[in-house]
Amino acid sequence: MERRRMDAALLVLFLGHLAAALEVPLDLPQPPTITHQSPKDYIIDPRENIIIHCEAKGKPHPSFSWTRNGTHFDIDEDPNVTMRPHSGTLVVDISRAKAEHYECVYQCTARNKHGTAVSNNIVVQQSRSPLWSKEKIKPIVVQEGVSLVLPCRPPAGLPPPIIFWMDNNFQRLPQSSRVAQSLNGDLYFSNVLRDDSRNDYICYARFPYTQTIQQKQPITVKVLNMDAINDTMAAFYNDTDLFSEEPADDRKPSFLIPSGPSSSKTVLRGQVLEMECIAEALPTPEISWTKVSGDLPAKRTSFLHYQRTLRIVNVSESDAGDYRCTARNQLGSVHHTIHVTVKAAPYWISGAPRNLVLAPGESGVLTCRASGTPKPSITWAMNGIPIENSPKDLSRKVEDDTIIFTDVQAGSSAVYQCNVSNDYGYLLSNAFVNVLSEPPRVLTPANKVYQVIKNHQALIDCASFGSPIPKITWFKDSRSSTLDGDPYILHDNGTLEIHIAQAHNSGRYTCVARNSIGIYENHIFLEVKEPTRILKQPEYKVVQRGRSVVFECKVKHDPSLVPTMTWLKDDGELPDDERLILGSDSLTITDVTENDAGVYTCITNTTLDHDSASAELTVVERPDPPTDLELTDQKKRSVQLTWTPGDEHNSPIQKFLIQYEDLLHHRGHWHNLTEVPGTKTTAHLKLSPYIHYTFRVLALNAVGFSRPSFPSRVFKTEPAAPDENPTGVQGFGTEHDNLVISWKPLSGLQSNGPGLHYKVMWRQKAVDSDWTTVSVANNSKFVVSGTPTFVPYELKVQAVNDYGAGPEPAIAHGYSGEDLPVAAPENVQAIALNSTLAEVHWDPVPFKSIRGHLKGFKVYYWRERSLHKHNPHHVEKQILTFSGNHSRGMLPGLHPFSLYSFNVRVYNGKGEGPPSPTQQFDTPEGVPGAPTSLIVTNPNLDSLTLEWNPPHVRNGRITGYTLKYQPVNNSNELGPVEELALPANETSVTLPNLKYSTRYKFYLNAKTVRGAGPAISQEGVTIMDEALPVSPFGNVSSSVGEDGALISWEYWGPEKNVYVEYKNENTVASRQVDIATQGWFIGLMCAIALLILILLIICFIQRNKGGKYPVKEKEDAHTDPEFQPMKDDDCTFGEYSDNEDHKPLKGSRTPSNGTVKRDDSDDSLVDYGEGGDGQFNEDGSFIGQYSGKSASRDTAEGHESSEAPSPINAMNSLNSFV
Repeated sequence: MERRRMDAALLVLFLGHLAAALEVPLDLPQPPTITHQSPKDYIIDPRENIIIHCEAKGKPHPSFSWTRNGTHFDIDEDPNVTMRPHSGTLVVDISRAKAEHYECVYQCTARNKHGTAVSNNIVVQQSRSPLWSKEKIKPIVVQEGVSLVLPCRPPAGLPPPIIFWMDNNFQRLPQSSRVAQSLNGDLYFSNVLRDDSRNDYICYARFPYTQTIQQKQPITVKVLNMDAINDTMAAFYNDTDLFSEEPADDRKPSFLIPSGPSSSKTVLRGQVLEMECIAEALPTPEISWTKVSGDLPAKRTSFLHYQRTLRIVNVSESDAGDYRCTARNQLGSVHHTIHVTVKAAPYWISGAPRNLVLAPGESGVLTCRASGTPKPSITWAMNGIPIENSPKDLSRKVEDDTIIFTDVQAGSSAVYQCNVSNDYGYLLSNAFVNVLSEPPRVLTPANKVYQVIKNHQALIDCASFGSPIPKITWFKDSRSSTLDGDPYILHDNGTLEIHIAQAHNSGRYTCVARNSIGIYENHIFLEVKEPTRILKQPEYKVVQRGRSVVFECKVKHDPSLVPTMTWLKDDGELPDDERLILGSDSLTITDVTENDAGVYTCITNTTLDHDSASAELTVVERPDPPTDLELTDQKKRSVQLTWTPGDEHNSPIQKFLIQYEDLLHHRGHWHNLTEVPGTKTTAHLKLSPYIHYTFRVLALNAVGFSRPSFPSRVFKTEPAAPDENPTGVQGFGTEHDNLVISWKPLSGLQSNGPGLHYKVMWRQKAVDSDWTTVSVANNSKFVVSGTPTFVPYELKVQAVNDYGAGPEPAIAHGYSGEDLPVAAPENVQAIALNSTLAEVHWDPVPFKSIRGHLKGFKVYYWRERSLHKHNPHHVEKQILTFSGNHSRGMLPGLHPFSLYSFNVRVYNGKGEGPPSPTQQFDTPEGVPGAPTSLIVTNPNLDSLTLEWNPPHVRNGRITGYTLKYQPVNNSNELGPVEELALPANETSVTLPNLKYSTRYKFYLNAKTVRGAGPAISQEGVTIMDEALPVSPFGNVSSSVGEDGALISWEYWGPEKNVYVEYKNENTVASRQVDIATQGWFIGLMCAIALLILILLIICFIQRNKGGKYPVKEKEDAHTDPEFQPMKDDDCTFGEYSDNEDHKPLKGSRTPSNGTVKRDDSDDSLVDYGEGGDGQFNEDGSFIGQYSGKSASRDTAEGHESSEAPSPINAMNSLNSFV
């Protein structure tokens, strides 16, 4: 037997893969499958029609029948019951019948020719909400401190009602660790208080199905202490229940529920376990829970009703065991143990049996594997008939919870029922065996497009059906190979998984379903999209109330996806407020209020993904003013001020500023007194006498100061003698015979009392004399007359009021009035340090002669004249002041080579003394100034004349001039410097041997024995001829190649055409002239033209006679270097050369940079002959003649003449014809 069971288990494992459930398309034959049915325990509302659901599918569509209480229910015989068309659902019309008549057990059967399926047993019961039984509840009088239970005892309903306690105003009664409602609805008091007295303790029961609420009669509770109980005993004796006649003392806990030291509880697997312990004690006890045999399941455990209730959800077998609740107060503790037993109604271990679709000859397994406590029994049925009573089938074998099918045949389709039951419930499941022979088909729609986000999982479905079960293979794009390795995962249901999709995974996929009957393929497309990301997240904002704030939320997304942005506030919708402005990527809140504070979240959604980011908005404002100012600890010169801070509006208070108002002296003016940190609300204030104080407080946070608080009450300090004397005491004279004594008066706060005046005292210093005293009121100075000039004095000023004098004053020092000094500095002399600086020396003036505070010395100096005979006299005086006690000073900025006069004076606070005797000194020579002018005259081809005027500022005797000059090219680059020394009596010079048509820069400076002065500069240009003194060419360069010479230059003249002259280094230089204007040349050209014309006529005549053209002679003529034919169009030579070494430059055209390049043009110098004779030097160099093309040339070559005029057309030069 054991061997047979093991073989069966191995067969089950082997056939498990073949038993995969398949969804059979409804167009194929199949037994019925129940798709919807009413619950097993079906509670109905008696006010509505009864609807008992039973829906099923199958091919052909099944028919339906019902049983009621185990017997056939003939629907046609009951006029109140109808069955919906194409359905098994029953509808009971209760308008003509009572609902309780249909409280029965119903079962639905769905059948077609392939099998029969049955539903669960559906127990129909109507909901009941019975009324509370009427009762008269007597008032309850209890002694304060005792325990109390108010019973609820609601009527039994179906389902049980929900219990809660309220008062007459429908407000829930407050519960606490002292007062709580138990699971059965009773209200427990661990101990009662006087405040628990009331007459409206009402228990309510809400019945959920009927949505009705019923209430118990109100209960009156009166809590009294022992004295009150004795006084009211008579009044309540006849109609009152009296509890706890003995005084209620403090006591340790004892349990009200459950009773005894232990109890037990049974709970079903998967349900909710609730255990409660309610204890009474005084003081109120605390409840705690532990599991004796293990730990509480943390994720499934919660504590309710102030720890009185332990709740464990989704109970499992591991939750069985002993649980201990403990009640504890200061006087002791008590324990109660609850033994929990977990039972289990049947439940599936590996799921309900699944349908089997088998091809003829295949094998399969139906498994009905379930468990429960106690262990359930399993029975099988086929088409609703117990399997032992069903027809025998050799291909079917029942092994406990398994039916094994081998070599099934067509026509053996059926529905099998598995029933698993124990004492706590049952499971009923239908599973059909459908024997079909079908080619494969793919159920996933063709060309379906899947879109996934990059780096996310991609699942591409290929749902298929066939019998035998099709095998699925996948291909991508070209179908070069199957997709069965990394990164692809093929699931049993045909789904292709790409664990991390990338962009290259996009494309067309083909899934192929194949079985022994046929093949089917389907195309599916995958698009991998870029993820949606928030690039710029909203940031934390702190904003002041009334201002605006902007949260930015910039998003990057796949271009093919259209994102939508949603904003939330505190995980809820944004308030409907026009101040909240939604932009495409921002949220703006204007005129911010405190209600706008919170967490704002932007969520961007596409059809495939989303991203979100949050930021908090904190709304700040100036703090509210402090309140409740109170003065305590009052003393003569101090008081303690306390206050209550106002709302700081999300910005912590940094400090408090305390101000005061003096109602006696400065009413209406507030002054700062002190500051305290924002964490304090008390300040100890030091006060002054004789002030009527009121105080106020301002709070400061990061936004600013609050409004001032309301003023405190008035606090008056008593008068007293001054605590201090005036400051800033000084003495000085305004005249030479007086002394002014001044001071800074005391403020009203410093006066300390009425009658403030000052005791002013003075005496001459260094003289043994008494103090002279005078009293001064309402003034801050006193003038002493008849004093000696500038004598030191000792001074004192003391504050006095009606309550006494201030402390002994400190001695200050001052001087009587000053007078002008009476002596001048002696032994005055000057030394010239250089041509512009001299040093003046003098002896100090005696102190008595200064007659005041020495301020310094003043040097008066002036330039008498220059030592040069041509310079005029100068008498403008200058003053240089030297503050302090000095005996020398520097005179800067002097003129060289000059005679100066000067004197020195001492000065004090009154003014200057007499001058010292005037002295003189000479300054040595210095470098001269620049020449007054420099001009260039008489420009020639190779020389220039310079003329100048001597410097206006010579600073000495001119010993000569230095002339420097250097050429300057067209790019303003300087050439080598030439230097020329010139005598002092010269004012002009001619420079020979200069380069023609060259710009020069000249520098001329004058010299004295001290050196050269600054230079004056000028520019000049040598000329080409009298008409064009300045050359428009520059940067001329040349290079020789295999096919000729390349010449380039820069040109800034107005003409379009120039001439180019060259020479051979090995021959005598040729001088080129414009031969186009020579008479002999014109005659020669005409003769040649006439000769060519005659030759052409002869050739034409011979050709008409049939003669041949002498090609050989023509070739010889062309190869002769001594001869080239003239051009017929303009009577010019194409080329001419003396020898091979002197090759002419072929006609060239200057590009924009002025470079001559070789091309195929035949232009010659004669083409540009008009316009003037060419001018050349003897060495053949080009001087500067240039002209435009002739009119005929412009006409003949119109395309070339359209070039820009700045690039110049260069021509081929010719050797001299002379």
